[in-house]
Amino acid sequence: MKPATGRKRPPRLVARFVAISWRDLAVSFGPLVLIAVAAIWVAVRLIQPAPPSTLTISAGPEGSTFWNAAQKYKEILARNRITLNVLPSEGSLQNLKRLSDPKSNVDVGFVQDGVAPGPANEGLMSLGSVAYVPLAIFYHGPTISRLSEFKGLRLAVGAEGSGTRELALALLKANGIVPGGPTKLLPLSGDDAAQALVTGKIDAAFLAGDSAQPAVMGKLYRTPNVQFYDFTQADAYTRRFPYLTQLQMPMGAFDLGKNLPSTPIHMVAPTAELVARDSLHPALSDLLIEAAREVHGKANIMQRAGEFPAPLAHDFPISDDAARYYKSGKSFLYRILPFWLASLADRLLVVVVPLIVLLIPALRVVPSLYTWRVKSRIYRWYGALIAIERSALSEHSAEERATLIERLDAIEESVNGLKMPLAYADQFYVLREHIGFVRERLTHSREAQRDAAGDPDDEPQPPASARASEADATTESPEARGADEADEPSAGRHA
Repeated sequence: MKPATGRKRPPRLVARFVAISWRDLAVSFGPLVLIAVAAIWVAVRLIQPAPPSTLTISAGPEGSTFWNAAQKYKEILARNRITLNVLPSEGSLQNLKRLSDPKSNVDVGFVQDGVAPGPANEGLMSLGSVAYVPLAIFYHGPTISRLSEFKGLRLAVGAEGSGTRELALALLKANGIVPGGPTKLLPLSGDDAAQALVTGKIDAAFLAGDSAQPAVMGKLYRTPNVQFYDFTQADAYTRRFPYLTQLQMPMGAFDLGKNLPSTPIHMVAPTAELVARDSLHPALSDLLIEAAREVHGKANIMQRAGEFPAPLAHDFPISDDAARYYKSGKSFLYRILPFWLASLADRLLVVVVPLIVLLIPALRVVPSLYTWRVKSRIYRWYGALIAIERSALSEHSAEERATLIERLDAIEESVNGLKMPLAYADQFYVLREHIGFVRERLTHSREAQRDAAGDPDDEPQPPASARASEADATTESPEARGADEADEPSAGRHA
């Protein structure tokens, strides 16, 4: 049987208190975990892979200066567990063709400036210039001051595919001498060209690179009837051909005691660049520049110590990694750790740093989000409670009151079944007290309405005549009541 108030029997209290709400914790941390996973995925996609353990370099003819330099590179890279394969080539032109061909598997090569046809090849970048390639011209006969005076003579301009030949043809063309004309351009280079000049088989020899070593030039300079061409127009050549640098053979360079040469000789020289594909790993770029510094950084007759390698951009743009190295050197990790360990740490940082950036603000936001989610299960009922309380304060029928009580019972039943962390138990009980408070307001409102309606209906009513007499008595005038009171003593006296 229901209580007289009409309230249903309260449901059994089945609320549970736990140390932590794993569901709320999962919902709070879930978005953070998803963002962290996405950040790791993006980092892994963008991260540089581990540097390869093998590189291939296209050097030059076996025994040449660049071939020997590549062999020294090989020894230096081996200290860091990198294997360098050295491929012989005909010279700069073949090195450039190999680098431009993705099927050749060549990663880096020596390329003389000026041999690249037109603009720099796409996909190639420079790690810096590593050496001058001075051009030395020796000739028979009287002194010649301009290259145009070689027209109609026999000239050794270097072997096919060599940088010497490309440079010689470019300079001769600027002086009106081209292949197919009266001038014989012979594909002789090195010792062959020098021997042909000494024996008189040719009139002039264009020597560069290995062919223009100080010992070779000194020997030819001492040869009777052989002169060293002086580029008196060197400044004009360097302005017309930006990849050229004006050099000077100093007095006494060949023989200090005899002061040979007796006057400085002007020369022009392109630089040789260490060219690589743009896919070269940044760590290997640093290693190659370090090797170049060790191999090419020494002083010689044509350069000062530490002059090379240098970020001199001519035919190819300097890579970002090389520019960074020339500006600030190796990164901190590569300075203090072995190469393989620094490479691993460098790649791990790309993943760890985004996580740290996410976790630091998350450590502040997630606890607040967790607290909000737990408290929201309590706060959500206050809107319903205040709506019921407002309805209880207004005029309502018995049916409306019963509906309000049913709604309140449903709220109480839901609240009694909540699962709450123990730290929020006080707020749980405060909510239950407020539910009881609203229930009491509903009960008092009902009793007050019953009392107000019950007083006039329950008292018995007197008959109509009595009510009329009573009304007349209450409406009698004061003068009449006074006259009656005055007559009463006289009547007694007469009696």
